[in-house]
Amino acid sequence: MTMENRGVPRHIAIILDGNGRWAKKRMLPRNAGHAAGSKNVEKICAAAWDMGIEYVTMYAFSTENWSRPKEEVDALMKLLHSYLKDCLKTSKKNNMQVKVIGDISRLDKDLQERIIELEEVSSKNTGLHFQVALNYGGRDEIKRGITAIAKEVKEGKLLPEDIDEKVISEHLDTNGIPDPDLMIRTSGEQRLSNYLLWQLAYAEFYFTDVLWPDFSKKDLQKAVEFYQSSDRRFGGVK
Repeated sequence: MTMENRGVPRHIAIILDGNGRWAKKRMLPRNAGHAAGSKNVEKICAAAWDMGIEYVTMYAFSTENWSRPKEEVDALMKLLHSYLKDCLKTSKKNNMQVKVIGDISRLDKDLQERIIELEEVSSKNTGLHFQVALNYGGRDEIKRGITAIAKEVKEGKLLPEDIDEKVISEHLDTNGIPDPDLMIRTSGEQRLSNYLLWQLAYAEFYFTDVLWPDFSKKDLQKAVEFYQSSDRRFGGVK
């Protein structure tokens, strides 16, 4: 371990931003930026595990990303196919458990099958818990969760007065996963962009101007040091 475990966040959530700008700065097509960003995922996951972080969740493709130009979306889907194939090998090599959050029903059948296979193959791994948000949106996740709860109430399986935060959390994509302690967004933007709206209620937010493909282990250490220096009160007084 390169850092002390004490004070290290158990779960970090990352918004991978800046791939397009990284490519533009190098006079490359946007897709080259996405490819470079994809390659950086494994490095940061390995660095996080080395620091003692147990859970990493990354925002890979949002429900809003479908509105991008068709050629860019097609290229992203092609990259996802390739990444999920590589992730099968990576999860085995790094003993990593992988879970996809989001509504995968809009993805093509081959992608859905790859996701199911990856989750099944890696389910017994005991290393880093890695969550990938695909076709994910925080509002959509909450809507799907509320719809499921309403169905259970209608069927008499759940009483309205029994609905509490625990019940709601159990109906979200992240059921069984601890809420993030730290949210990192690269590229200088300072907004959540519909990411983990329920789960980030008490997380510390760290924003950096570094573009995602350039985000390094050293940058991750800076984010963790920021977290360690924060005074987490969870609404109380110390």
